[in-house]
Amino acid sequence: MVKAYTQEHVYKHPWERVTSAAWRKFTDPENKRILPHILEVDTLNRKLDSEAGKFYTTRAITVHAPGPWFIRKILGQDICHCVESTVVDAKLKTMQLTTTNVSLKKFLEVEEKTVYEPHPDNPLWTLAKQRTSIKIKPFSALASMAEKVEQKCADKFLQNSVKGREVMERICKYLESEKSPGISL
Repeated sequence: MVKAYTQEHVYKHPWERVTSAAWRKFTDPENKRILPHILEVDTLNRKLDSEAGKFYTTRAITVHAPGPWFIRKILGQDICHCVESTVVDAKLKTMQLTTTNVSLKKFLEVEEKTVYEPHPDNPLWTLAKQRTSIKIKPFSALASMAEKVEQKCADKFLQNSVKGREVMERICKYLESEKSPGISL
């Protein structure tokens, strides 16, 4: 079974500021207290296609493994490694992030897609659309618990996405106070 949810959020900040905040979301030292599940973020690859106006990145993200403590105990692993692929299209003003786990795949598959784009009704605001799917792969003795574990994971992801939005808002306000236009290609 797959547990999926979608969310939308409106940032009352321009796209350039919100996308600049997105790059700082995990790396800002002040955010460690709000997002303690993020252990490490490393940039693996960057590519700028100046003709197309696109910027591509791949980052490795290490997080505390999702799910209840007893599942982590059974798996014998407290951390999960993920890969985030990002495409920023400066011409269309879109930023698309796709994050998937690369460890624990025989037990759990998570895919999160987030798109930032100017709000259709107010171009000075930014619309964020997020879709997350979580699939627990039933394993023998715990097959009957898979659905409950998926729900617990989904609940935790929802809680963390709220915290992530709080961080983004804080960074946007900081950038606004600097009058920084953000990253431009």
